[in-house]
Amino acid sequence: MKYNQLINESPAVSEIGLGAWQLGVQSGWKEMSENEAITLVQTSIEMGVNFFDTAPNYGRGTSELRLGKALKGYERNKLVVNTKFGHNDTGGSDYSSNSIRRSLEGSLKRLQMDYVDSLILHNPPYEYLDGNKNDHYEMLEQLKAEGKIKAYGASLDTFKEIETLLQTTNSKVIEVFFNIFHQDAARAFDLAKEKNVGIIVKIPLDSGWLTGKYNEHSIFTDIRKRWSESDIHTRAALVDRVKTIIGPEADLAHTALSFCLAYDAVATVIPGNTGMQQLKENLSAVSKPLSKALVQQLEIFYEEEVKSLHIPW
Repeated sequence: MKYNQLINESPAVSEIGLGAWQLGVQSGWKEMSENEAITLVQTSIEMGVNFFDTAPNYGRGTSELRLGKALKGYERNKLVVNTKFGHNDTGGSDYSSNSIRRSLEGSLKRLQMDYVDSLILHNPPYEYLDGNKNDHYEMLEQLKAEGKIKAYGASLDTFKEIETLLQTTNSKVIEVFFNIFHQDAARAFDLAKEKNVGIIVKIPLDSGWLTGKYNEHSIFTDIRKRWSESDIHTRAALVDRVKTIIGPEADLAHTALSFCLAYDAVATVIPGNTGMQQLKENLSAVSKPLSKALVQQLEIFYEEEVKSLHIPW
């Protein structure tokens, strides 16, 4: 496992982290028992993972609760934990600045921790990103001064959002939507490096499409039912094109993760791990870096064949 600096005041993070959304009690999704969730977290640590990403609304607080139980007993100063603000543990949303402290205190209680390494705004509306027009960042600076967080930032999807946040705030962590099919965020990577901002990549496998397990005949009954029949056919065709580019011997999921890690601005990638086998498969990707030539081919593929499609997440 390779480790990269995400936050200056925290340990370097494993380049494959553990997204903790699936640890919680979910509605309309195959649930993981508490014992399974704890075992998954602890096994990931044994395999070198030390970065964990969660949020109050993941399983309505149960992701944080289970993650806290799983991490109890491990040396806190060797772990890096990120949680979020905006979507709360009751299923609602509240981005008001006077709710930040209350949300964080709830997260710390569930996690059984005195601090989190980073607190980020959870896909906030664009108007909350400008530090010159919002007092959120003053509150975040106060929480940093109190030692309750070491850094702050936001979870974002586009270059425009990232640019606004980084140019108007002292954010030091961003979680970005980035994968072979969604490369807009990469336009901000140089700016992030210039400002010493750590990058967490979310949805690196495009919600499962870049594992190769879906095709044009796939039917979705969970959160993925958001895709129309047209979306499904479009994505299936794009998956086939990627397979042609990378060759028949290449593992699609490994290639997708390695593509994200090919950018030195990226500190860690958080694929979804719904079970032990998937965790082990994702972690094995770190030993297979992509050639610069293949990365460039996939960038050209995005620019020429994907970008104009504006495919939904």
